[in-house]
This record gives sequence, structure tokens and C-alpha cells, in this order.
Amino acid sequence: METVRAALAAVSERHTSYSIYRRQNEQEDQSDGMKDESGESAVTSEEVGLIVQRSQDRKKALMYLVLVSLFLLIIAFILGYVSSRGNCTSCAEVEETNREPLRGDGCDYWPNPDTSSEKVLYWGDLKAMLKNYLDGQEIAKITRIMSNRSHPAGSPHLHELTRMIHGKLKSFHLNHVWADSHYVTLPFPNRSSPSYLRVTDENGTRLEDIVLDADAYLAYSPRDTVSGGLVYGHYGRAEDFARLSEFGVSVKNNLVILRVGKSSFGEKVALAEQQGAIGVLIYPDPVDLPQYPRGLGLQSNTAISGHVHRGTGDPFTPGFPSFNHTQFPPMNSSALPQIVAQPISVSAANNLLRRLGGHDAPPEWRGRHPSNIYKLGPTFKRAGDRLQLAVTTRMVSTVISNVFGSIEGFAEPDRYIIFGAQRDSWSEGAAKSGVGTAILLELARAFSKMVENGFKPRRSLLFASWDAGEFGSVGATEWLEGYLTMMHLKAVAYFSLDKAVLGDDRLHTESSPLLHNLIETVIKQVESPKWNGQTIYSQIVARNPDYVNNILKPLTMDSSAYPFTAFAGVPAMELSFREQFSDYWFLDTKLDTYQALEKQLNGRLADVSRAVAEVMGQMAIILTHNDRLHLNYQVYSDVTLNYLTQLQDFANELKSRGLTLQWLYSARGDFIRSAERLTNLISSSDEGNERLNRIYNDKIMRVEFYFLSQYVSATETPFRHILHGQGDHTLGALYKHFQLLQLDPSKFDEKRFRKQLALVTWTLQGAANALSGDVWSIGNNSF
Repeated sequence: METVRAALAAVSERHTSYSIYRRQNEQEDQSDGMKDESGESAVTSEEVGLIVQRSQDRKKALMYLVLVSLFLLIIAFILGYVSSRGNCTSCAEVEETNREPLRGDGCDYWPNPDTSSEKVLYWGDLKAMLKNYLDGQEIAKITRIMSNRSHPAGSPHLHELTRMIHGKLKSFHLNHVWADSHYVTLPFPNRSSPSYLRVTDENGTRLEDIVLDADAYLAYSPRDTVSGGLVYGHYGRAEDFARLSEFGVSVKNNLVILRVGKSSFGEKVALAEQQGAIGVLIYPDPVDLPQYPRGLGLQSNTAISGHVHRGTGDPFTPGFPSFNHTQFPPMNSSALPQIVAQPISVSAANNLLRRLGGHDAPPEWRGRHPSNIYKLGPTFKRAGDRLQLAVTTRMVSTVISNVFGSIEGFAEPDRYIIFGAQRDSWSEGAAKSGVGTAILLELARAFSKMVENGFKPRRSLLFASWDAGEFGSVGATEWLEGYLTMMHLKAVAYFSLDKAVLGDDRLHTESSPLLHNLIETVIKQVESPKWNGQTIYSQIVARNPDYVNNILKPLTMDSSAYPFTAFAGVPAMELSFREQFSDYWFLDTKLDTYQALEKQLNGRLADVSRAVAEVMGQMAIILTHNDRLHLNYQVYSDVTLNYLTQLQDFANELKSRGLTLQWLYSARGDFIRSAERLTNLISSSDEGNERLNRIYNDKIMRVEFYFLSQYVSATETPFRHILHGQGDHTLGALYKHFQLLQLDPSKFDEKRFRKQLALVTWTLQGAANALSGDVWSIGNNSF
């Protein structure tokens, strides 16, 4: 038997490898081995018999052995796979309450091998973590500190607050905290030689001084002294000046008195200048802003401050940054007015309106003063009386500082979600700048705590405290101008926290359409700060099912988010809570105090500001956590269609002139097809493919930038967006020009129209081409 075992061992030594990929070769080797063995002379006949009998069964044994090995290999593979999935909760568990992953269908876990042993955080976990770390009382505390006294740009007190904010960001252990400075020219009231308003006779002899609010002024009004009649022009809109013409009232060489509201101060002054006015007075009519007697509104001697630059940023360096080392020649923005402007109180306005003669104002123009004093002017009841206005603001070279903090993303640190808030205020500014800055700091603290406890944002979070916001988002715009060439490559979205809490009853947003789906998703998750048990969304639709038109408004120039979209091509949003039937009347006045804001909210500032922070924070989580960006780029197909539908009303007039909208419709069609193609590619691709995700996300985040016209100058026409911008290149300007075909055909300029149509068409076509892909995927000719 020992001889048999030795013979079998010799056979085994020849066949020690059993691979499923070499099975056929091994069987061939086995037959060769049998021949060698049968020829060995040292084996007896009995042993030969045993070996021959064993060799006949060897093929069957080897097959069994191969099958057993294959089975063991499969078991090992399954065990290894289960082990590698140990860092992801079972997909079945995703369906548990508050355990659904952000990414929808599959399990969402971080692929970084360094984090494989860490706890996975799902959407429910992240929401709960954010809510847990946000502290409304801390927001109220910082708001009180920020608004204890006035802190305009360049003031010592603002410098103290700047150092405090920088210190707090450092204390949060963010990845980076820094500041950048700009050298700008800002206008301030001249305390030694204040502006004045007086009634004079025809010889210029002073008859009466009209008392002005010493704390109120309109920044960027030129210094000048003018004298003339006075015209009441309602809100100073284009239709208001047209109505004055119908009454035969001319504003040329006269001053105009206008009501606050309906349009920005800059737009009012610009239109008055176009009509030939020499100066503008702006007052808060009691029908628009209630007065103080019952504690519900302004004091009768309070005026509202603002600026009259029809733009943002430093108007003396239009389109480029105000860094100290720049050597650009001095120039003025074309959006600066050439006529003086001054805010006045309702008491001053009442004094002036009572003196006016002329035609009676239309009934709908009459405010809450006695109806008999609403006359149109320009003459006064006392013959020969005139009005003299002197504006004496002084220009001051000022160093402003923006302060930043950042949390670096773990997968794409070069992609930013940005929060920003204005820091300065002409007055105490509790609502204007205080609460926004407090929410900014609280979001930075909360996200830092979340990172310490396992949250790993895919993309970076940037927290920005802006200087000189009162003058028209100067700090934010100068920063954008300094980094314009990279902003569309890195910034995913911007969220403004300015004026975030003006009430507690209704939500108001001004936003790029790309963010509309995002805000709808989040407000379905966050509880209303006023109505327990209801989400913000359910509260809105209960009052008005058409929530889109109720709360989602287009961006306006008064919003600090505006330059991010209209100038830099970054999706942006400004969000605030307001009262349902009244406004916070104290913005831009000396009455904007912490006490006034708390009174407006019935002592609930902490609760409301915390709800704002939660909404903003959840939107940021979605944009930082998901592999793919949650931006609805297809929405611009509908936005452009709305414009084209309006333009189609003028098709017959265009045809009679040999003009057509064919190419504009074609460009929109190409954009629709490009957007649908990208959507199909994304939906059919592997969501775990990092390279594809990067490619698709780059396309998505640049859609807003694609709508910036590349055919106009950023220094001469900074707001280049064809949908949200300002200038002849926009769809809005094209539509207004179209209207002349019906309203006043003699003013229709065909050459200008052709240029406008070309600018809009090729910008839209360029957006379609950029979204489509590589140049070889695009063609406009065929053979």
C-alpha cells in the first residue's frame, strides 16, 4: 500500500494547479502523464493494475475538484463583496423614515476609501443635524450687536464689527478665513455744509426753508444747485410721464416730486432726466408707507435714503475691480445721473404739494393727503414762486474690506456654494444688514459643527461678509469684477441673506429660474415659523395655489443677488420672510432698529431667522452633497417661450417690413434639443462615474453664464444677461422696441431692431451650442 500511495503522490505532483481558465490544457497534460507512468519499469504488475484502475477515475475526480474550487471561489467573492459594502446601509433600509438618501435610487455613500469605516449620513440625518446646530437665540444676539449704532462704510465702528466677524469665523475652525480690500470713492452727506431746499420768489429771494431729514440722502446725486417749478409725477414711471404729457404738463427745466415705490430710485431719476427735469425729490406717501401716529409706520419727518446709480459696484471703475494696484484711467459709469436728487419726508412733501397749482392730479394719483392738494404743477398758487434745491454731498476715497470664510469640499473643492450678507448700514440697520450678517455667521458655525461630526460636503462652502452694500452692492460687485474670469467656472450658486427677516408671515424670493425647483423642494421640508405643524410650502399653497407667481419673483437691481446673475452669470437667490398685509416700513431709515424689528415680529426674531437659516442651509446641503447638481437648466426653454409668445403679436407688422423671427425661434429650438439631449445623457449614464459627473455638472453650472451676451462690453454694458440684464441686447429691450410698431411706428428704428435681434439670437444660439457639446456635434449646414 505504501508503494501505491507513493505512486499516487507522484501523479499528484504533476497536477497541482487547477485553474478554471486552463482546464482543457490540464486534461491534455493528464493523458500525457498516464503514458509516462505506464512506461515505468519499477512498478509491479499488481501496482500497475491499481494505477490503471485509478487513472480511469481521475478525470471524474478532477472535474469534482474543479467544481469544488469554483464553488469556493464564488463564496469568497460574495464574502468580499459584502465586506466592501459594509460602509453603506442596506438599500432596503433607505426606505425607512428619514433615511432616504439624497441621490434617489441607489445607496449614497462616499467612495473615498479613507471614510469607508465611518457612519453614512443620509438626507434625514443631515437635515436633523443642521436643525440641531442652528441656534435662533445666537442669531438674535448677533443681530443686536450688529445694530447697536450706525456703521456706514469706512467708519470706525464698522471696522470694529469687521474685526469681530473675522474673529468669529476664525473661531469656527473653518479651513480658510481671509479678507480682501478695495479702494473706492463713496458719497457722504456734508455735515459742515448740508444740502438745503427752499421756496424763493422770482428774484431768488428766500421765502421759506423746507426742513430736510439730516440723516437721509441719495448717494451718487451730483453736487449742484438748481431752481425751477415743481411737477408732481406720481411714481415716476414711463407711463406716469406719458400721462403728464397727455395733460399738457412738461417737466422740462422743472423739479419733479415723486413717490417712493414701484421702481428704484435710480430708475425714477433716470426717467426724469430723460424728460428734461433738472432735479428730483422723492418722498414716502402715507398711502404707500403709513405714518407714525399709532406706531405702525414712519415718523412724518423721516425720509428714506438710497442711491441713484442704475447699476452696482463702484461707478467710477465700471466693469473692472477697484484694487489699489490697478492703473485704469478714471471714468464714470454711464448709469450715473446728471441731475440732482434728494429724499424728503412726508411733512416736507405736504408743505410743497399744498403750494402747487395747475391741473388736478388723476384720482388714482392721489395719496392719503387731503385730495385738494394733489395738483400737477409746475406753477405754484402764489405767482412767481420757485423751488431751489442744493445737494452738497462730498466724495470720499474709502478702503472697504470683504471678509470670507470657507469649508473645503472633500471631492470637488474647486466648486463653491456661496452665502453672502451686507455688513455696513447708514443707520443701525437691524433688518437691512444686522440679521443677514447674524444668519451668515450662524450658518458658518453650524456647517463647521456638522463637518466635525461626520458631514463631508462634496463641494466647498463660502461665507462672505460684504462691505459698502448700501451704495449698491459695491463690495460684492468689486469682488465679482476681480474674479470674473473664473467665477462661472467655480461658483455653483449664490444665496443672499440681506433683508432676510422683514416679517414672519409669507415667503418672498427673487431668484434665477434655475433655482426654482430647489427652493420648492426645500420649503416642503421646513416648518413654517408662524404656523405649527405646517411646512412653509403648505402654508403658501393654502392661501394661493399659484405659489410660483406668488413667491417666485425675478431678480431686480435692488437685490444684492442681482450682479451675480446679471453680471457674472451665476445662479443667485435672495430670500426673505415678510408680513402678509403690511411691509417693514423702516428699511433705509434711522428707525431700522433692533427694537423695531422685534416689535414687527412680536418678539419672534429668533424663530423666524432660524427658519431662514434652515431653508438656506438645506439648499446648500443639496448642492454640496449630491453627485449631480440640482439646477433646472431646462426652465429657460419656457422663459424664452414666454418672450417669443409676446413677440409673435407683432408678426404682421414685421412681415410688412420684410422682417422675421425665424432665426430666433430656430435658436430656441436648438436650445430645447440641447437641453433634452443633455438630460437623456445624464439619466442613462452611471451616476457613480466621477468623470461623467464632472462633465455634466460643468455644463449645468455654466448655463447661466451661457446667457451672458458675448457681443457687448462688460465695462460699457455690465449686465449682459439677455433675460435678467439691462441694455439693448436683452429680450426685454427687444420687446419694448417691438411695441413701438403699434404704439408709435414713427419711432421704430429698423436698423437698431436688426442689431437687437442679432444680439439676442446669437446669444441664445451660443447657449444652445455650448450646452450641446463638442463642435463636431454641432452643424448648421448640410450638403
